[in-house]
Amino acid sequence: MSRKINAKKIRGLAIDLDGTTLLPDTTLGDRTTKILKKLISDGMQIIISTGRAIQSSEIYLSAIGAEGPMVFYNGAIVCDVPSNKILSVSPVDIDVADFGIDLAREKNIHYQIYLDAGISSVTGNIDPLIKGDTLLIDRQSPEAETYKRHTGITPVITDLKKIISLPGLNGCIKSMIIADSSLHDEIRGKMLERFGNRINVIRSSQTFLEILNAGVSKGEGLKIAMKHRGLTPDEVIAFGDEENDLSMFSAAGFAVTLSNAREKIREAADLVIGSNADEGLAAYLEETFLS
Repeated sequence: MSRKINAKKIRGLAIDLDGTTLLPDTTLGDRTTKILKKLISDGMQIIISTGRAIQSSEIYLSAIGAEGPMVFYNGAIVCDVPSNKILSVSPVDIDVADFGIDLAREKNIHYQIYLDAGISSVTGNIDPLIKGDTLLIDRQSPEAETYKRHTGITPVITDLKKIISLPGLNGCIKSMIIADSSLHDEIRGKMLERFGNRINVIRSSQTFLEILNAGVSKGEGLKIAMKHRGLTPDEVIAFGDEENDLSMFSAAGFAVTLSNAREKIREAADLVIGSNADEGLAAYLEETFLS
């Protein structure tokens, strides 16, 4: 599908990071940085909408000077930047994480949890003096090393079963399996068979399969961010490249994907632009808003 947009009506851009805004090496291209900074200075509202953690996104937000409500963890958290005021949070239940641990151990695949609490790297226990979210794994693996390079986040290696059994935990922000895509359908099926409509299982990259609370998605997170920003759907363009971006396409008035996206995503978008490797986002924004 392809249709034109009235650029003069647009006041906000909801942009995914990996596979969309970032180059394949997860850096921001100079051309992309320049146009986003220019648009922000002209009054455009940039809404980062990502599966990444807040701390993993800060370098990109800082580089372009983006502020205001943003969507993190695929919508599990909506947070105002730079005040770090949490506007919305929806954790997944502990029993879901527990089942995920068992499933991953059975399949011998990588599994990780983002916990809304500080965990001591020394004791492996919750430490109230440590602020922020913590990435937890129960063993080192090539997938863990790849994820660390990808996000810059150092995980805490601990007994996941022990951690999730500690008193006072209301849930975890999200859990995630990193495995070959050929295993995703089987894992998704087992999770949904066990928990049904209590969860949302979504693919966020070729090997990432994320387990979120029911109703959590980038689209729902974007709706919250737009409400706080005073934006209506017809004033927002959403940009994304993966399955987790489809809900965002529905929340915005206009959906744009890149040529590097899978066919399923390209078919759902209103417009397909150049690849992230060629800074297709920057080229489109320059043509649409500067020409």
